[in-house]
Amino acid sequence: MPVRLETDTIGMLLTDVSRLLRGAFDRCISASGLGVTPGEARALIQVAATEGIKQADIAVKMGIEPMTLSTYLDRLQGLGLVERIPDPCDRRAKNVVVTEKADPLLLNIRKEVRGLMDQVTAGLDAEGREALRASLKSLRENLHQLDRCVSPDKKGVSE
Repeated sequence: MPVRLETDTIGMLLTDVSRLLRGAFDRCISASGLGVTPGEARALIQVAATEGIKQADIAVKMGIEPMTLSTYLDRLQGLGLVERIPDPCDRRAKNVVVTEKADPLLLNIRKEVRGLMDQVTAGLDAEGREALRASLKSLRENLHQLDRCVSPDKKGVSE
């Protein structure tokens, strides 16, 4: 008899929720008429959340290839929403910052995301939402700790 795995484990649920949330976000931004793609919106959100972050670090945070990010940032820069500035500690690196022109778009993205999250968290009261947020923050920190404990030669290798 084939081995059957549970589908409602924390890991499986987080994987499913993450995939479904990303799809819902993409559809929400695409339908919003804001003039940016979902990928560009995610990049802009990351830049706004971590002002002055290196391009390479944004790509890692987003889980995308640096060239894909570069394409997003090229468009956002062309729209006057972000600027690339030299990193004071690494002359080869560029840091990315949002411009004031991005503020209205960021406010509209936040409005769209809040509406989406109201739908996603329907059935949870304020206490339940806060408990979920706190739990996810704890999981994120635990995962960051695991990443720091993995030696460079073992990164990406799983058993």
